[in-house]
Amino acid sequence: MTGPTLQLRGVHKAYGDNAVLRGVSLDIDEHEVVALIGPSGCGKSTLLRCIDLLEPIDAGTIVFDDDDISWPGFDVNSARRNIGIVFQSFNLFPHRSVMDNITLAPRKVLGAGRSDAEAQAMELLNRFGLADKAGDYPDRLSGGQQQRVAIVRALAMQPKIMLFDEITSALDPELVGEVLNVIRGLKEGGMTMVLATHEMAFAREIATRVAFLDGGEVAELGPPEQVLSQPQQERTRRFLRRVTEAGRL
Repeated sequence: MTGPTLQLRGVHKAYGDNAVLRGVSLDIDEHEVVALIGPSGCGKSTLLRCIDLLEPIDAGTIVFDDDDISWPGFDVNSARRNIGIVFQSFNLFPHRSVMDNITLAPRKVLGAGRSDAEAQAMELLNRFGLADKAGDYPDRLSGGQQQRVAIVRALAMQPKIMLFDEITSALDPELVGEVLNVIRGLKEGGMTMVLATHEMAFAREIATRVAFLDGGEVAELGPPEQVLSQPQQERTRRFLRRVTEAGRL
């Protein structure tokens, strides 16, 4: 690989007359953690879904590991094997145990044997304090535990980059910390990550860079201290004033 892990160039996405992304360009290097912040509706979630090819883009390019994965003829499944994504709603299969939720994709997509897939799953469950939940079903777990299982399920595919879409927004406040600790552990392990978040203090702590999105554009990009403490753009300052008044910074 000769360039950044992920390159976005002039990415546009609209739903009918609603232009959600308006020419987003962004480079993400290996081992980097980029936090996407901005008001609701600014395009954070849509951008993540476009990177994972869940949504086709209308214009621009998305290059991952030197491949233009936004090219219409590109094998979507081959790209998704290396891009993990976790949503705020967990999306676990309710009729499958934790172990089955985690091992299904490695077995079906990667062709892993059951014993190998389960050994890897147990290693990940141990790592994130969930080994005793392997045989449980999702409805027996707390929201924080379900979200950690969802993260483990994505990691079981051994992705090169992880995308997180507001993964703490559906959790009770006392459960947020245990999920954020997982992200801290992934950063320490060198995982490349892009996360959309409303947790400004966490973005300041965890991110190598913060991208402020507004109106479907990257309005400001830089180190956390610069963007969150000394923003250069008036619309960034306006957003952060509202966040501060709401007690979230």
